[in-house]
Amino acid sequence: MEANLRWVALTAVAPVAWGTNYYVTHEFLPSDSPLYGAALRALPAGLVLLGLCRQRPRGAWWWRSAVLGLLNVSVFFVLVYTASQLLPTSIASTVMAVSPLAMMLLAWVLVSERPGMAHLAGATIGLGGICLMLLTGAGGVSVPGILASTAAMLVSAFGHILTKRWNNTGTDVLASTAWQLTAGGLFLLPVAAAVEGPPPTLSAPALLAFGYVALVATALAFVAWFTGLRHLPAGTVGMVGLLNPVTGVLLGTAVAGEVLTAQQLCGLALVLAGVVLGRPTRAGRRGGVRSRSSLHPPSHPSAGPPPAAPCEDEEAGEQGAAPVGGPG
Repeated sequence: MEANLRWVALTAVAPVAWGTNYYVTHEFLPSDSPLYGAALRALPAGLVLLGLCRQRPRGAWWWRSAVLGLLNVSVFFVLVYTASQLLPTSIASTVMAVSPLAMMLLAWVLVSERPGMAHLAGATIGLGGICLMLLTGAGGVSVPGILASTAAMLVSAFGHILTKRWNNTGTDVLASTAWQLTAGGLFLLPVAAAVEGPPPTLSAPALLAFGYVALVATALAFVAWFTGLRHLPAGTVGMVGLLNPVTGVLLGTAVAGEVLTAQQLCGLALVLAGVVLGRPTRAGRRGGVRSRSSLHPPSHPSAGPPPAAPCEDEEAGEQGAAPVGGPG
């Protein structure tokens, strides 16, 4: 029991870090440089994870990593960055919390994975909660911010479905995450230079913020998340993932001074209830199966590749993400 609590605490680092990303991006990073912002988050994190995994893509995973990196990192990170700048932290984090439900519905449409009645009920409740949160407030909510969040959810869901279809060859999920982050960051750099011009001049707080979102809210968060998936039931990890929107709301209200109305608080409760109700049931049935896979210690470069991680991350992945997307 004590060991499980330690793994839960370690795993909780991931959703808490993802939840703080909205606040850090909103408060400290340049609002007019989403392309550079996404690139400076993705590329350092990808290089760090490559150093941990010490694996290169093989065969079809060269082009698959490029496609998934474009969707799950390049496009997704830019959209999340934009939403974080345009929306209050509490709103942005809550909207992205329904990403697992969006994935479920998109999988139903695209690959005929029919959800159960409880999952459909969860999606309906979650959508109702989002409507309560957005359709209120004296100052209104940024429409471009909502569109960016919605697009991020759809891109994340599509990338997740592609990852699920392609990741059936025993590829280590942390390694594929490293490839996607690196590819996505490399895609973004020339586009950022062409569209946004020279990199923005960054103050000391902005540099520290970029270091945080790249190394803590991305690289460390993914290591903690996948480590949790190897040692805990997938259902438990999925519930820990609810700390993502909770963290965003707490930071938004307690630190950023955002005020949620009673209607928005009810909406937040409905979103969390919908996510809980909409969790895939098979994750719980397979929760007792643990992977023996582990990260290579950096001090052992000669170690062979770890056994493939099971697809638990597909059911209990980051709130609304394929292995790379959805962090927020």
